[in-house]
Amino acid sequence: MNNNQTRIISIDIFRGITMLLMIFVNDFWTLSGIPLWLEHAKADQDFLGFSDIIFPCFLFIVGMSIPYAIRNRLKKGENQLKILKHIILRSLALLVMGYFTVNIDHLNVIASGISREVFEIIMTIAFFLIWNIYPKTETWKKYLYVGLQVFGILILIALYLVFRGGKDGTGSMSHSWWGILGLIGWTYLITSTIYLFANKSQLLLIFTWVLFTMLNIADQAHWFRTIIPGGGAFEGFAFAGILATLVNDRAGSSDQKRKLPFIYLSAGILMIIAGFGLRNFFIISKIHATPTWVFLCNGIALGVFGFVYLVADLYGKAKWFNFLKPAGSSTLTCYLIPYIYYSLATFAFTLPTFIKTGIPGLFKSFVYALIIIGITEFLGRIKIKLKI
Repeated sequence: MNNNQTRIISIDIFRGITMLLMIFVNDFWTLSGIPLWLEHAKADQDFLGFSDIIFPCFLFIVGMSIPYAIRNRLKKGENQLKILKHIILRSLALLVMGYFTVNIDHLNVIASGISREVFEIIMTIAFFLIWNIYPKTETWKKYLYVGLQVFGILILIALYLVFRGGKDGTGSMSHSWWGILGLIGWTYLITSTIYLFANKSQLLLIFTWVLFTMLNIADQAHWFRTIIPGGGAFEGFAFAGILATLVNDRAGSSDQKRKLPFIYLSAGILMIIAGFGLRNFFIISKIHATPTWVFLCNGIALGVFGFVYLVADLYGKAKWFNFLKPAGSSTLTCYLIPYIYYSLATFAFTLPTFIKTGIPGLFKSFVYALIIIGITEFLGRIKIKLKI
């Protein structure tokens, strides 16, 4: 493995594309009359909706980023114990955010004495206070920043105590599922930890991807139940991304790099063929995290990434994607802004029905996604940017 490889532009670009589309499809709940193939498939429906592809692509990119992040820390002289501590703290932050965001749906407004909109706004502000990137300083401002973080923690504790859930309002915050952020947290924790200690053996990393694939199949076939969220499916996405990075590492010469798009596309096609083969045994289902869904989405992710690599890295057209930079570099900020945006919009205005229907509605959602990215860029300029 060549640890001197520099980070490839396509990773951030693909992450930016994924975030743009994630915000786009997450706005579909405000629309009506849009094509069914764009939406999420039902749990027991043997179908792959466009919306079902976005989260897997994001986990794929998470996997591609892991080798670069850990290598950079190792180059800075950090030992494995220190890096492991960083991985655990980062994962814990995602789990905490996932826990709070999932519970919002169970909030009893009357019993809690706080509206959902106000709860979301205060919660998101607390996230920013705790996990914002504060400037490094040795002055009194350092204590101010620590104070803001402590204040954010106290806010979350207060929200936890105030929260009452359920129809009768007697419930407290509880675990129902991990939420998108929580699932990312678990996936990152497991895959990063494995890579940290196994990064010197490509064969071991390949074996690990095979292992998670087999765990997913075994879980879906009811041979035995795994304790891992998704039954190994999410780690399958991330490790496919890790292996994609290893393929890039092995391309040392210019000629080899020019072959990478073909390699990624070919691997993607093989994944898709395998996915349709698995369809004889499992339906395509994001909700159930079936192996069919995993292989099809990994195939799509590989193919799309190969195309982005061709355009951005080989043809040098990375500037075409400059408008996506905030989404690619401030991903968590971009993901959380809608919690405030939707809540404020509830108080501010209501769009006409025709703008939220069919083609005009899809255009509205796409413009909305661009607005969120624009807000992310603005916040970055005034030094408000989440990083965990």
